[in-house]
Amino acid sequence: MAKILPIIMCGGAGTRMWPESRASLPKQFIPLVGERSTFQNLVKMLGDRDLFETPVIITNIDYRFRVAEQLRDIGTEGEIVLEPAGRDSCAAVAVAAEIALRRAPDTIVAVLAADHVVAQQLKFVELCRAAGAAAALGHIVTFGITPSFPATGYGYIKRGEAVAGAGDVSKVAAFVEKPDAATAAAYLTQGYLWNSGNFIFRADVMARELRSFEPAIAQAAEDAVSRAKRDLEFLVLDSEVFSGAPKKSIDYAVMEKTSKAAVIPADIGWSDIGAWAAVFDLEPHDENGNSVKGRGVILDACGTYVRSEGILTAVVGVSDVIVVATEDAVLVIDRAKSDQVKQLVDELKTRKHREASEHRRIYRPWGYYQSIDNGGRYQVKRIVVTPGGRLSLQKHFHRAEHWIVVRGTAEVTLDGKVHLIHENESIYLPIGCTHRMANLGKIDLELIEVQVGSYLGEDDIIRIEDVYNRS
Repeated sequence: MAKILPIIMCGGAGTRMWPESRASLPKQFIPLVGERSTFQNLVKMLGDRDLFETPVIITNIDYRFRVAEQLRDIGTEGEIVLEPAGRDSCAAVAVAAEIALRRAPDTIVAVLAADHVVAQQLKFVELCRAAGAAAALGHIVTFGITPSFPATGYGYIKRGEAVAGAGDVSKVAAFVEKPDAATAAAYLTQGYLWNSGNFIFRADVMARELRSFEPAIAQAAEDAVSRAKRDLEFLVLDSEVFSGAPKKSIDYAVMEKTSKAAVIPADIGWSDIGAWAAVFDLEPHDENGNSVKGRGVILDACGTYVRSEGILTAVVGVSDVIVVATEDAVLVIDRAKSDQVKQLVDELKTRKHREASEHRRIYRPWGYYQSIDNGGRYQVKRIVVTPGGRLSLQKHFHRAEHWIVVRGTAEVTLDGKVHLIHENESIYLPIGCTHRMANLGKIDLELIEVQVGSYLGEDDIIRIEDVYNRS
């Protein structure tokens, strides 16, 4: 069998895992379980170059530098393709098929979600091999999970006759997307499987099905790839045609309709970690069924999960709850109702709470900044610039800035003159000056920035020149 081309879907906002996951840093980039992010774990799992090609990552244009950084952190390469707008999974799969078609029509493609957890990774790789063999015969293979409860948020699959010469792969006799609770309960007794949302197919087979069922999406994907342009190391899909694609999931668009659907049972310790209760289930528990990650203490309770990487979080006498504390928000929720977090985030957005979408720590291609304090006419930030990082050449019309270096050495360009600012030194940047900062050293540059002025918004930045093409 030819190698499998992994295409990783990495664009979701992950609002169900608030407050750790937010639009500015969604769950696929966070180590929710273990030390690496779910995206990094998936990329490492696909590291066998005898079976898998170098992965292609399809992501939101806003996450491009996070994807690149997380790949570098684990010493792995990947082709990063940028969606200019979110159009749901069907358009992304159509782009995946189009990219693979241009390599070879019979390319075997694995479309995989970046925000899932797989406990039995070696078994998953072997299932990819088996599913790839079935895909080579013309089937669109999904990984089916044995249900553990009557979930209404998953698609359900009824197995049909076996696919000849493809091991445990079966044709799909029925594919039902998100049934009601009574139907889901009945499916559990009838041997239905959950649809994991991960697929393996031959590029030309998926392309034909898309053209048959969703010609507008297929055409938009073809045109978006044809007109794509390079920006640094990224391939950017054409914004106009891709944004015009109808918004639809691949499950509704193709999998419910196609006669080529097949399924392979995949009891591999899979979870889409769609709620905090799923994270609780994956963590180790004490004798009272409690779980703590970070700085947490639980007394006189059972079935409770506490997660706090910052502030000390204590829970006494409250059972079956989930408590997640970050630097700027705390979530306390009944464990049985953890699937209501998305509704909470929607309400926070309606009330215009910044915390609904943004973290205090904001990542940039050169590093990150984090708010420390702010008032009517001032704001204090901690700024970290990674080695080789360089901020844009810029100016502000409404604020002055003071930079105090606490670690490393900053190369500061101020109105055309270059200054080296060492640890425990500072520099003043008056309103309207042209300035830039760079880290030419081998360690992180850390500094405190104090802004003073009549307006302190991030949109008071006039970029004159930028090595990351943001100007």
